[in-house]
Amino acid sequence: MEYRRLGNAGIQVSAVSFGSWVTFGTQIGVAEASSLLKAAFDHGINFFDNAEVYANGRSEEIMGEALKQFTREDIVVSTKIFWGGDGPNDVGLSRKHLIEGTRKSLQRLQLEYVDLLFCHRPDPDTPIEETVRAMNYLIDHGYTFYWGTSEWSAAELQEAFTCAERLGLIPPSMEQPQYNMLVRDRFEKEYAPLFESYNLGTTIWSPLASGALSGKYNDGIKPEHSQERRKWVERYLNSGTLAKLKALGTMATELGISQAQLSIAWCLKNPRVSTVILGASNESQLLENIAALDALKLLDDTQMTRIQEILEG
Repeated sequence: MEYRRLGNAGIQVSAVSFGSWVTFGTQIGVAEASSLLKAAFDHGINFFDNAEVYANGRSEEIMGEALKQFTREDIVVSTKIFWGGDGPNDVGLSRKHLIEGTRKSLQRLQLEYVDLLFCHRPDPDTPIEETVRAMNYLIDHGYTFYWGTSEWSAAELQEAFTCAERLGLIPPSMEQPQYNMLVRDRFEKEYAPLFESYNLGTTIWSPLASGALSGKYNDGIKPEHSQERRKWVERYLNSGTLAKLKALGTMATELGISQAQLSIAWCLKNPRVSTVILGASNESQLLENIAALDALKLLDDTQMTRIQEILEG
């Protein structure tokens, strides 16, 4: 396993990590989650990602039980705060919800602290200064070691950095954006000045575009695909995209790897990616995706150019 620093932060995270979105609490329970986390850890993964909104908190409860098999110092755990319930103060990034939501997440996870804590989305109704002050409080009081954002705009992140510098507070260390072959502009263009100025760490999600880049949908969505899967995948699929997916599938076959491994390895080639969050509902799927690390050596400049030409076609 390769380990990468989270931007300027001293902490190191495995180049591929494991997240509970979609699966924990909906597809799998404690026993299956425990087995998956152990398999991930045995293959070098040390970072596990969660959020208060996943399965309405059940995902954190399941992960909390599954994490009991590990020594706390050996793992990096994150959660994300924004959607905590139906009450008027259960949503957003107010000081009240950030602190109360974090406490509830820690109770569900059965942890004294999380290593990484994310503001799950930007909150237009809360001043960024209030959010920065609250996240600084959570670090100072031992609830987390590092704080970050997820799907914030470059302008919002810049305001957070400027605010933290002005007030002498701790700035965000990382951002969790979607990044894959089909979703690139924010990561590669909008965030470029932030990477240069602040060396922002990144924990990217959906490297397979909800499965669209896995190879399973190269011929389009089939009747046997579930409605839930259809909802997530169809946003990426059109006639032009299908042609690209087929070309990527051909390339992966020529390289002797799966299309999913090609897609994950492509993400890992970007030096601004600290870790790629993987999702899996069974061990074979997880191990296949972890093997994308072995595919990295196949993606030399010639192959990366070929991928770029396919995506631009």
